[in-house]
Amino acid sequence: MRTTILITATALILAVPAQAKMPWVKKAQEAGFADVKNCQSCHADKMPKKGGELSERGKFLVDMKAKKKAAEVDLAWLKEYKGK
Repeated sequence: MRTTILITATALILAVPAQAKMPWVKKAQEAGFADVKNCQSCHADKMPKKGGELSERGKFLVDMKAKKKAAEVDLAWLKEYKGK
């Protein structure tokens, strides 16, 4: 039983980063931001890791999160983004 718990916990830890961002791409596109095509719309790397380098758009979203003292990034803020 202990092994099963360890395997399950490991699988969950490894699975979370892989699924975290693609729903954001889809959500942004559904909100009308057709120029958001993949993770590189906000990240510098094709397959970003948590804490990785951000593009100007990604930095904008993080700055807005801090400015608004929000718990999470809100993709609706992209309406205010004036960059490329």
